[in-house]
Amino acid sequence: MLNFDQIPILDHHAHPFLRRAATDDPARFQRWFTESTDPMIHQRYVPSLLVFRTAIRWLSEFLACDPTVEAILAARARFSEAEYTARLFTDVNIGMVLCDYGYGSADAYDHAGMQALLPCPVHPILRLERLAEEMIIAEPTFERMIEAFHARIAAARDQGVVALKSIIAYRTGLQIEAPNRDAAREDFIRLKEIAEQTGRVRLARKGLCDYIVHLALVEAERQALPIQFHTGFGDSDADLRYANPLHLRNVIEAHPAVQLVLLHAGWPFFRELTHLTAIYPNVWMDLSLAVPFATVGIPAMIREILGMAPFHKVLFATDAFTMPEIYWIAARWGRWGLSQALIELIKQGFLTEEEAMQAARDIFWDNAQRLYQIE
Repeated sequence: MLNFDQIPILDHHAHPFLRRAATDDPARFQRWFTESTDPMIHQRYVPSLLVFRTAIRWLSEFLACDPTVEAILAARARFSEAEYTARLFTDVNIGMVLCDYGYGSADAYDHAGMQALLPCPVHPILRLERLAEEMIIAEPTFERMIEAFHARIAAARDQGVVALKSIIAYRTGLQIEAPNRDAAREDFIRLKEIAEQTGRVRLARKGLCDYIVHLALVEAERQALPIQFHTGFGDSDADLRYANPLHLRNVIEAHPAVQLVLLHAGWPFFRELTHLTAIYPNVWMDLSLAVPFATVGIPAMIREILGMAPFHKVLFATDAFTMPEIYWIAARWGRWGLSQALIELIKQGFLTEEEAMQAARDIFWDNAQRLYQIE
């Protein structure tokens, strides 16, 4: 019988933990098992989600405690954060993490903190919109803001960054237009007024969003850095009408030398993303977020993806955040889903056992190692 568990996971898209105190009571713990930001969903409906129910059962078995949130929190409290994280990561064989620090709060660990906690190497990903927001607040003029933004991304590779990341799908959508400097300057002026009044800003104006993404595409080509794009579902502020990966066709064709990693299987548009992955050499397909939230639908989704997409261009990640349990749960669902799909292909005579094992190695580790040029 094939054992895919022996293959380590290169988790090419994830986020930092929050400090344990931020998830140490039942309400704060269960809040992270949904993409919803609605407190009623967190309190009333998360307990009836399959992803949550299986998580509680699996964690209670792993920690040898009762299957309740209270018992799980009490059991994990007996371990230090580093020891507990090491146990979880070792159990699901996560061997490396690429971390986007642009998502989180003041409670989130920085890169040094994540390196200290994780039992494996961790490398940073630079989120473009968060960087631009920092520059809007810090710099007095549009020209100075763009100069500072460009200088930071121009130094990304030298500073150890392994990829750029855009959440433009959340902000103005994936239909990215040609850069317009005048429109970008006008957007900066409006956002700067907000920043001066409130001390913070959310970049969600199309002219400036499109402009900084184009700057990043040029730098990505120069430095041979992949760019990750959020596609498909996510938090409630992601409008799915504008998060369909098909909207990126113009960018894909205009920048054939830039490796574009389209995240989250584009769910529910995974068929559309599979098509793009199959026909464009510079498009890569990620499975995170759809894994684990699609739960029992994961094998069917992966089977369809592997029916069309090149195995060498499919990547596994957890998109985990807030606490190590999310990494562990996503990895468990991912291993189960991929193994179910591959074993079915073997039984039906479409793959040999050797071919299936190589496909698993590619998806869990080798493809990401090649793409991100990590030793």
